[in-house]
Amino acid sequence: MSVTDTEAAGIAPGPAVGTAPAVLTPRLRLVLVLLLATQFMLAVDFAILNVALPVIGEGLGFSMANLQWIATSFALCAAGFTLLFGRVADLFGRRRLFLCGLVVLGAASLVGGLARNPEMLITARVFQGLATAAVTPAGLSLLTTSFPEGPLREKALGLNGALMSTGFTTGAVLGGLLTDLLSWRWAFFINVPVALAVLLVAPRIIKESRPDERPKLDVPGAVSVTLALLAIVFGLTQAGEKGWGSAGALLSLAAGVVLLLVFYAVERKVSAPLVPLGVLGKRSVAWGNVAGLIAFLTETSLVFPLTLYLQDVLGFSPLAAGLSFGVLGLGTVTGGTTAPKIIGMIGSKRTLILGGILQTVFTAALLGLGDDRSWMWLMLIASFAGGVGNMLVIVGFMVTATSGLADHEQGLATGLATVTQQVGITMGTPIMSAVATGSMAGIGASAILGGLKVAIAVNAAIVLVGVLTSALFLRGARSTARSTAR
Repeated sequence: MSVTDTEAAGIAPGPAVGTAPAVLTPRLRLVLVLLLATQFMLAVDFAILNVALPVIGEGLGFSMANLQWIATSFALCAAGFTLLFGRVADLFGRRRLFLCGLVVLGAASLVGGLARNPEMLITARVFQGLATAAVTPAGLSLLTTSFPEGPLREKALGLNGALMSTGFTTGAVLGGLLTDLLSWRWAFFINVPVALAVLLVAPRIIKESRPDERPKLDVPGAVSVTLALLAIVFGLTQAGEKGWGSAGALLSLAAGVVLLLVFYAVERKVSAPLVPLGVLGKRSVAWGNVAGLIAFLTETSLVFPLTLYLQDVLGFSPLAAGLSFGVLGLGTVTGGTTAPKIIGMIGSKRTLILGGILQTVFTAALLGLGDDRSWMWLMLIASFAGGVGNMLVIVGFMVTATSGLADHEQGLATGLATVTQQVGITMGTPIMSAVATGSMAGIGASAILGGLKVAIAVNAAIVLVGVLTSALFLRGARSTARSTAR
């Protein structure tokens, strides 16, 4: 840890260099609260508009096909620029980028709440996505550099993961409440006071954090991976608007794959790669992150088709739809609290498989949904049980993707896991919206339900792929329980 990093931690001097405090100091406690509050707000932002999408579409004149751009414009920037901004934070200062990102987030949220036409709203969402891509990696870097390696850092990262997972469900519930009781515009306005509060307090308690030696920016790697992610997400949205066989969708997706290959070639040659391939070559890291990507992509993206089901098929209000997702939240909390015990009993690999099977079964059960409210019991049970399974996979992924590495590689492993989470969350909704809207044969509740069932079937199939990859490619990895015993 550099001198600057040590100052950022707010750690009282110990009897020896590198001595970690056993308890949180007042400054560390306040740093933790601020950073966790920010990360929670960003997680809420991913889901808060999903429930409000139909209302926003009617209010500002979005067509059904273009409605997905409210989520996709955000997703393009949030996913595409995460790796780039993560390196920019190392170059120019993590606190500086963190605070600048919050300024942009607050301003963009204010503009979004005041939007009078689709163009104004989409512009606000673009800048919200860019701000999220800056604040998320900068905030996590501040979290890890503010807490010394050991129990305090583990506790901080555990709380961060729990709040991030809870934030996605909270966003759906809060979006419904705000839309029904006030207006969808408050889904934007709510960010403004939170961002202002953090901006007023953070500069006084969070000191600048950067390495002693400024790393070089891997410009070719950053550009190629950013363009690759942008092309892939754009291709998915084109598939939703014009069909999976359209030239625009196929060309964009192909360009994304080519750019990923370019990124791989660049990372093999540069001296300071954005993502060192040696770490990615480890089976636990590579396939653990695949499992995590699928877990975040699938369960969070179910909110989109289920929102349309509740409002456009069953006729529920945004408030009722939002509250319905509270059951999914209970499932994720249940899964998160039981996952460590299950991993201790059967190991992380078997936990990944068990959770994936549970999620697959109950996602597929949603194919039985009908077009009247008597089917609500099935949606509630399936979303709860699916949430439990999904959280088992997420916790298993974090354990697997950070295992078998030396101490100096743990920071990189955690960073990769964060990028996996970010990309999975941001790409999930565009995929499901593209599948759903591209499969709707006409208008009306029955046509909408048919399109949503296709999206649900694709979702379940993707989860099953994750189960198979974990079972096949993680077979050489020892489980946590066995490794500990040995």
